[in-house]
Amino acid sequence: MKDFLLRVFTWWNGATFGTLRTTRLHGELVGEDQYGNRYYRTRGGKKDPALGIERRWVIYNGYAEASNVPPGWNGWLRHTVSVPPSKEEYVAKEWELPHLPNLTGTPAAYRPQGSTLSTGHRPSATGDYEAWVPGN
Repeated sequence: MKDFLLRVFTWWNGATFGTLRTTRLHGELVGEDQYGNRYYRTRGGKKDPALGIERRWVIYNGYAEASNVPPGWNGWLRHTVSVPPSKEEYVAKEWELPHLPNLTGTPAAYRPQGSTLSTGHRPSATGDYEAWVPGN
């Protein structure tokens, strides 16, 4: 029941019933990434008359967060490249790090030394700060 209500009333927990219906009627699966996100385009690559290009979209696996889309698929979604990564032989360079989503607002977010949210002891003030006084 909970899953049904989430599908009906929220768009950020995957796809709504409307999106799934439109995808089933007009979409063609192009591929899937390592996170389980599924990528679609209009059936047969048909161009949208209003846009002049084919429509491309993603149905997220779980929470809808755009930073969960890897760079190769992001380029395909934005029509930067015409060949999707699933049909391309791509080998990552040895210096490339694996894709990470945006971690801001999560416990794994970057917190520099001195941040009030970082763990450990915050260093005391050094005394080099002078407060601004209006009218001086």
